[in-house]
Order: sequence, then C-alpha cells, then structure tokens
Amino acid sequence: MSEVVEHVDIAIVGGGPVGAALALALREADLRVALLEARADFAARDPRAIALSQGSRLILERLGAWQRLAGRATPIETIHVSQRGGFGSARLTAAEAGVPALGYTVEYGDLYAALANGLPGSGAALLSGTRVTDVAPAAGCGLVAYERDGRPASLTARLIALADGGRGLPGRTRVKDYGQSAVVCAVRTARPHRNLAYERFTPAGPIALLPLGEGYALVWTTPAAEVEARLALDDTAFLAELGRAFGDRQGAFLAAGPRAAFPLRLVTSTLAERPGLIRIGNAAQTLHPVAGQGFNLGLRDAWKLAEAILDWPREALGDAAFQDRYSAARRWDVAGGIAMTDLLVELFVSELPGVAQARGWALTLMDALPPVKQLFARKMMFGARTW
Repeated sequence: MSEVVEHVDIAIVGGGPVGAALALALREADLRVALLEARADFAARDPRAIALSQGSRLILERLGAWQRLAGRATPIETIHVSQRGGFGSARLTAAEAGVPALGYTVEYGDLYAALANGLPGSGAALLSGTRVTDVAPAAGCGLVAYERDGRPASLTARLIALADGGRGLPGRTRVKDYGQSAVVCAVRTARPHRNLAYERFTPAGPIALLPLGEGYALVWTTPAAEVEARLALDDTAFLAELGRAFGDRQGAFLAAGPRAAFPLRLVTSTLAERPGLIRIGNAAQTLHPVAGQGFNLGLRDAWKLAEAILDWPREALGDAAFQDRYSAARRWDVAGGIAMTDLLVELFVSELPGVAQARGWALTLMDALPPVKQLFARKMMFGARTW
C-alpha cells in the first residue's frame, strides 16, 4: 500500500545521490522528512564514473555509506596535470598533501547503492514512483504537488529542498554552453595505472583519465560538432584517435568499453529563492567536469544544509532568515567552485598569443612551489574552507 504523507518538516524533491545524502544526514534529527523520487525504486544501474574528493569520502563516512562503497572505489594517489603541445606540468600527490588519497573513482551506480541502502533506516518517508509537478514554497509552510500511482496528491512542508538535478521545476537559470560534450567510457592501457590520474588539456578541451578497477575511466571533452562522428568510430579508430589526442604517457590504448556522451554547460540560478525553498546539487549549479568538482560540491551542499537545519528551530525552517544563513554559508564554496572550473576551461582552450606560454609557466611554478601546490590540492579536496 502506498504511504500517505500529508505534512513534513523537510520535503526533499529528488532521491538521487545528493537528495539521499541529505536524508541520511538528517536521520538522527527529531524531524519528519519525506524523500520524493520519480523512479519506481531507489536504484540506478549506471556505469558512469564519478571522482570523489577526499572531503567527500569523509562526508560519506559520516553518513555510513563509505563502508558499503570502499571495496568498489579506486584510490587516486597522484594527479598529473599537463597541456598538449606546450611545456609545463604539475604532479599532485597524496603523500605531499598528507592524506591517504587525493580522491577516489567510483561508478555512479555503486555510489548510489551505497547511499540508497541506508535510506530504509533513515526514518524518512520514502515516496518512490512520485512525479513532482509543482512546488509552491512559502514562509512557514510550502506545498509540493505530485502524481503517484496515477493519482494527484500533495503534501505540505516547512522547507522544500530541491535535489532533482534541475529537471524543470520553478526557477530561472543562466546557461553558458561550452559548445562541447563529454565522451565517456572505460579504457584499458598498456601500462597499469598505479593509482595515477591525468588531467590533460588540449586545444579542444581537457581529457581526463581516472583510475577505476584495473583500467581507466575516460572523460574526453569533444567539440559538439564532432561528437556523433566520434561515437560512431569503431574501437580501433576510436583508440587511435584517443592516442593521438592524449599521447603515450600510459602506453598504447588497448581497449574501450561502450561509449556515451553528454553536453557540457555551466548552469546557475539567477533568481533569489523564496523563503521555504533551497536548491542543492545540480538543481543549484551544474559545472563542467574539469577537475571533478560537480558532485563533490553538491554533496557539500547537502551536508551543510543538514548542519544548518539541525542548528535551527523547527518552526522557523521556512523563514527567510534560515535561507539567508544557509546561502551565506555556501556562498564562497559555490562561487569558488564555479569560478575555478569555468576559468580552467576558458584558460586552457585559449589560443591567444602568449597564453600557452603563460599556462606552461603557471604549471611549472605550481609544481616548483609545494605550498601553492598543496593549497590547490586542498581546494580540490575540501572546497572553499581551504582558503
């Protein structure tokens, strides 16, 4: 029988990894929480790779999810950053940063399972198969309208947290289209990865190789006009083209798995939210995958929102003062993540005279100055609290 929920303190719209993380972070609170998910169950069979930062690992440990995920995660102990056709490189290591790993590569489906498996014990009302049709936030109490089992229904909530990935619920956004797509797949190289990741900048955009299992997860930035042709290549031609673009640092590329692509855009909200509504994860900002900041930023959104909720009177969760406090707490981290990824994309694809040399010197100086390198590594691992 479908669960009937009429009023909650917190309504989380979207039961993906970020929404699930928020529900788990609130599991010990004396609050009534509802998690609404459009899919029929809280499961995802998705082999896409996600780079988790060391900071995200710490959050997942506190949520009780890391213990279920650790055996499926591949540590990233070294990151090599370079530019094709130009001098200069930087090598970031976990040992220099004083951490066991700079990050971890996991499959999306494994990450989601580790979080979703904890939901039945979270105390939240789990409303799967629920398509949210509208939200009407208001100070004090808002309304969430949805359809479930073919019937319209609604619930009221003091606070609505949108974690739906930005799938069209109310709000205005600013979109910057990079004119690129990411081609993703698993690849195998002649040399073992030894827990080494690459961020290789090319004139067409960055190529990332992330160690995953016995091979690599590839994220290959591709001009939008070339995506279909690249996806249509047979394995031999695809691997040859990849080798020409990336180089031979890992030896030859030997095999590639099924390929997919998704467009790359920077999406940010342009509207100050009304009291009673807060966006987190991709519903708040969608970033270019360079430097692997997107999901990690969204997970910090969920964790910081939970902290703010637990530190605020229940009856005032929908007030403008609560929203202002959360927004102020997240402002520098979010703005820093957006600025860093956008700057990297623009800076490393620019072919203006002198820019390639400037990039080379910047990488060389960063590699030669351990304090600068460690600060950059900590920014990637933990966000704005580093600054």
